[in-house]
Amino acid sequence: MKKVKVGVAGYGVIGQRLADGVFRQQDMELVGVADVAPTLAVRALKEKGMPYDLYLASADRRQAFDDLKIPVSGTLEDMIDKCDVILDSSPGGIGAKNKELYIKHNKKAIFQGGEKNSVADVFFHGYANYEKGLGKDYLKLTSCNTTGLIRSVDCLDRAYGIERVAITIIRRVADPGDYHRGLTNALQIDKAPSHQAVDLMTIMPHVEATGILVHTPITHGHIITVVATGKQKITKEMALAAFEKHPRIRLVSIDEGFMGNASLFRYARDLGNPRGDMYEIALWRDSIVETGDSIMYAINIPQEAVTIPETMDGIRAVMNMQATSEEATAKTNEYLGIGKWKSV
Repeated sequence: MKKVKVGVAGYGVIGQRLADGVFRQQDMELVGVADVAPTLAVRALKEKGMPYDLYLASADRRQAFDDLKIPVSGTLEDMIDKCDVILDSSPGGIGAKNKELYIKHNKKAIFQGGEKNSVADVFFHGYANYEKGLGKDYLKLTSCNTTGLIRSVDCLDRAYGIERVAITIIRRVADPGDYHRGLTNALQIDKAPSHQAVDLMTIMPHVEATGILVHTPITHGHIITVVATGKQKITKEMALAAFEKHPRIRLVSIDEGFMGNASLFRYARDLGNPRGDMYEIALWRDSIVETGDSIMYAINIPQEAVTIPETMDGIRAVMNMQATSEEATAKTNEYLGIGKWKSV
């Protein structure tokens, strides 16, 4: 079996996890990762014995790597030459500049949520519109919040049909270890509608969506409440039945000890998951309530890792590895070990 060759441009919060995700895909080969400076993530890579080849995103920064005796395998363009597809997890705006290199070398690329939609041929989600990404040159992933939100809405939509949703996002203000956002003791509300609601309608144009976003001074995960109105009345039992079947949705409850975002992060660490990551979103059984003709529920978004499975789906789409979302997501889930807890 010829493996698809993949490179990761940008070895930060998402890039590290993309590299790990590709490494676990048995039908893909990780060519290497590229970064611009010897960041803590790159230094950790060296201390781990350089399991991945490292390339220089900026050749004139070579001395900084040499001073720390961090081995490099070439330049970003060298890595691009060796790849079939690049996963660009550079800071927002840099990916659009990198696209010029991908075009120059005639290589496909998948961009993360920080880039503008215009950078890609398709705004992509592995479940909701996989087929639109087949054979395309450039995809852009949805943001972490939008990725998890669409998983849950698409799940109900496929089972029963959804007409509209209203969401409230309680958004972590920074990732663990970040300082640039400052130290705060305040909540901040954004103007409605939130971009996640607008993005959902871009991916799922048949669903009317609106939403409000509140920034909170925490780092471990977002929580989203969703009020979904179906084409038919969706009862709690119907919602549970659909959610139970979804590999990337984990049903939890307060009685089990899952009090909130911190409980889920600690549980992921107790499981021994690298970096405390979870690929699945958690959905509280206790939160599912019927309200008139609508159903309401709450989900937790592990922002650092939630987009990794959908990015693997994106590789499968652009490289025509599987023809349908069902086939592609099943293969991604298998290699990432997603849903294994269902059979324990």
